[in-house]
Amino acid sequence: MSPTVASENALKILRVFPDEFKWYLIPLFAIVVYMYAVEIEKRNWSRVLAGLAFFSMDLFNETWNALILYFTDYSAFWTCAGETGFLIFVGLNIEISLMFAMAGIAFTKMLPEDKNMKFDLNMIKIPVKIPNRWVFAVGNSVFCVFVEVILNKAGALVWEYPFWNATLIGVIPIIIFGYLHFMIVSFWVYDMEEIKNKIIVVASILIFDLIAIGLFAVVLGWI
Repeated sequence: MSPTVASENALKILRVFPDEFKWYLIPLFAIVVYMYAVEIEKRNWSRVLAGLAFFSMDLFNETWNALILYFTDYSAFWTCAGETGFLIFVGLNIEISLMFAMAGIAFTKMLPEDKNMKFDLNMIKIPVKIPNRWVFAVGNSVFCVFVEVILNKAGALVWEYPFWNATLIGVIPIIIFGYLHFMIVSFWVYDMEEIKNKIIVVASILIFDLIAIGLFAVVLGWI
């Protein structure tokens, strides 16, 4: 099985610099810096670390997704198509990376202050109370996948596998494996009582990511 057209096109521009550079990356990066600077100014370390946790979970996802292409020699689960300022992995460009750097900050701002508060579904005749973190984790994941479906329809994000696509069944693994664990880990870090524990978790994920990227991208050249 030969690589798809999207895979071949992505590999042609993979980490090509500075040929693909775009000036709009500078203000995007400035926005990311500003968002974190605001939280640091407030000494809101929980939100800063939750944002980094979200970002580090995306690096983990993008690494194994790139390995799918290497081992199948066909396609990753998702592939970036179209113009970009810099393609980091076949499924991750610099624009998406900057977005994920901001997303963790934004999603924690939506959370109720009381982490133990539950949504009562009795109002719709369902005798269940759901923890608010799970409501926001699932709801935000569904929203993110909705955006991905639009990107897929626009040809900017390519899906090749029948179990990972824009059908009603195909979006379920995208919700679960594409975003839900990002939300869960980010909210978990945000709600931890001890800053020390937050740092340990985030640092552990980032170190794992860097080791994996160093091994598979730099040493072996697989991704």
